[in-house]
Amino acid sequence: MLPRHHTLKNGLRVVLVDTKAFPTLTTLLLVGAGSRYENEKNNGIAHFFEHMAFKGSRKYPSSYVISSVVEGLGGVFNAFTSKDHTGYWIKATNEHFTRIIDVLSDMVLHPLLMDEEIDREKGVIIEEINMYQDTPIQKIGEIFETILYKDNPLGYEIAGFKKTVSTFTRKMFLEYIKKLYHPKNAVLVIAGGLGDKDYLSVIEDKFSRWREGNQTDFIKVVENQDKPRVYFKYKKTEQTHFCLGFRAFSFFDKRRIALDLLSTILGKGMSSRLFIQVRERRGLCYYISTGRELYADVGNFVTQAGVSNDPDKIKEAIETTLAEHKKISVNGITDEELQKAKEFTKGRLLLSLEDSINVASFFGKKKLLRDTSETLQETIGDIEKTSKEEIVSLAKDIFRPESMNLAMIGPFEHIDLNLNI
Repeated sequence: MLPRHHTLKNGLRVVLVDTKAFPTLTTLLLVGAGSRYENEKNNGIAHFFEHMAFKGSRKYPSSYVISSVVEGLGGVFNAFTSKDHTGYWIKATNEHFTRIIDVLSDMVLHPLLMDEEIDREKGVIIEEINMYQDTPIQKIGEIFETILYKDNPLGYEIAGFKKTVSTFTRKMFLEYIKKLYHPKNAVLVIAGGLGDKDYLSVIEDKFSRWREGNQTDFIKVVENQDKPRVYFKYKKTEQTHFCLGFRAFSFFDKRRIALDLLSTILGKGMSSRLFIQVRERRGLCYYISTGRELYADVGNFVTQAGVSNDPDKIKEAIETTLAEHKKISVNGITDEELQKAKEFTKGRLLLSLEDSINVASFFGKKKLLRDTSETLQETIGDIEKTSKEEIVSLAKDIFRPESMNLAMIGPFEHIDLNLNI
């Protein structure tokens, strides 16, 4: 599965990945635009524009026309917004690629942005914000990063707030698009059973006239945390959700593979340390998992769980979680754990690549965010050569008390945890 890389004259990077599987493909356009490029007045505009791209374009003037065309070809489509990039994708059979790329390019390059559609969509997004507020298992992650990056746009909520969303106008969208939506700030990926079609000529026809622009930078995070932080958000819930984590590093750091393996050993899968200790042996939670979020300048390593509202059990779950972190720093990991973590990580990666949307995302995000042409084989090679010493050294480096952050949602305003960090 070797990607083929091309760059159009206007700077748009194109990645073609032939999986040699079924004659279906994912067309994914990634743009370096997200909530970390926003300010206090337009927080939420990246996510809002993602919605507006589906509300009508020059050739496809309404959401009904767009959905009718794509679904009439047997395709499915969607989009997503993160803190540092936005993606638009369509999956369909490869025989319909020309029409699919026509729809996708017109949606993003020539959106109508009609005032009545903007006003109507404000209500939709406000209800989406309400939904997240009522979903603590999702909300707690946003709160955790708000604590970490409080004084920086990286700490903004992706969907924005009702007060900001309500103020958006067509002019604001046009200014936003001009700033971030240009070919040098984007990557187009075509992944699936490509066959012998000439994809590049079709892509050049649809995207070669995309207006060029200058790269827009973001405000970098300045980290100066010198003591643990604990934050409580009151909400009447049947369960207390917490995120416990530590500051890490950027996705340019070569230790990111060791960080993935460390998170696997601690809290990925039903045989991980935290799943066994917190759920199986103590019965303190239904779900618990560990992961990481890495950005261009900073990153974090976090464990999330949902536990009983009993303060004693909350404290026990948090203390057990911290203890498992400390054990790795002090006692290390076994050869068996290392090998299992490597096979788990490789296996889950390869299984995910059975779906062309994940193939497109795997190669596209590497190209957009890190400007690398790293292959699957290289990624697997990096996993295989990671040592125990690297993982333990990493744990000692990031599991420092002064770098710890704990965010909680539950039916209380404060709990006297008295944690032994």
